Amino acid sequence: MPLSLKHRFLQTVGTISFLCLSSITYSESINVYSARQEGLIKPLLDQFTDSSGIQVKLVTGKGDALLTRLKLEGANSPADILITIDAGRLYRAQEAGIFQPVFSEKLSNNVPKHLRSKDNLWYGLSMRARTIIYSKERVSPEELSTYEELANPKWAQRLCIRSSGNIYNQSLVASLLANNGTVATEMWLKGITSNFARKPQGGDRDQVMAVAAGVCDIAVINTYYLGGMLKSSNESQQEAAMKVDVFWPNQLGRGAHVNISGAGITKASQSPENAKKLLEFLTSPNSQRWYAKVNNEYPVDPKVGASQILKNWGDFKSDSLPVDTLGKLNMEAVKSMDKAGWP
Repeated sequence: MPLSLKHRFLQTVGTISFLCLSSITYSESINVYSARQEGLIKPLLDQFTDSSGIQVKLVTGKGDALLTRLKLEGANSPADILITIDAGRLYRAQEAGIFQPVFSEKLSNNVPKHLRSKDNLWYGLSMRARTIIYSKERVSPEELSTYEELANPKWAQRLCIRSSGNIYNQSLVASLLANNGTVATEMWLKGITSNFARKPQGGDRDQVMAVAAGVCDIAVINTYYLGGMLKSSNESQQEAAMKVDVFWPNQLGRGAHVNISGAGITKASQSPENAKKLLEFLTSPNSQRWYAKVNNEYPVDPKVGASQILKNWGDFKSDSLPVDTLGKLNMEAVKSMDKAGWP
């Protein structure tokens, strides 16, 4: 395909910002496709450039659109690294043959085994907890215990959560399948869907707003959304966030469900060594502290402390289930959610 036609073709793929291929010099730069918003990754990439002298060309877009683009580009893709959210999406990219193995002592030291691919194809960059929030006015934390207990009829018409199409919920259900098996999880799904206060809708911030407004008493969210609301300049979001608190489930058992944002080096990379340097940088203590402070996410490196907002929610035990299991069980999770009638 002539280069000019290829330029026009790539502009049409997904809702992705366009990267001018003719401006790339592979010996001095690397190209990153990122499903993270620019403001949540570019400051770190700029720091990497300042410290290494390696320029980073950034393309941002939706995770599924980026994966489609990478498949279409194949071996001719300019991308050196794919950054995306949720182990389920990382696993999809792995199954599509997008990544090449990365062997690095620094990465192995910085990222625990359960937060990376067992084949070293991708590594967690930040950790997010999907947990329970509750109304400070209408719920006592003593009423809460586990994810499994959310199916108890006492929560009928009191629970808010996103749709079954949300990858975060799919991964939560995948974790229940891995820990409890298919029969128990499908029984749980029937119980939890009967407890919905409304048809699942909106994002995690919308669930917080709903609890604050009295639409429901509890919700399941990723905590970094709550952190963002607490720091928001939007008074209504800040006020809503102040009306809820975080509860860490399953603390006497396996621990709270966690997931990751992560990255891997593409098979098409023309500069894998420089790409590896960027991955090492993104998992370094300074970058991990930045994730915690700016993005309200937990460091993947257990040696790095959390930010003050995260500390305010208290220490918690997290599920050590290998996160690639969430990807392996994604299709079963989706089928089970559909079977239970989770919209």
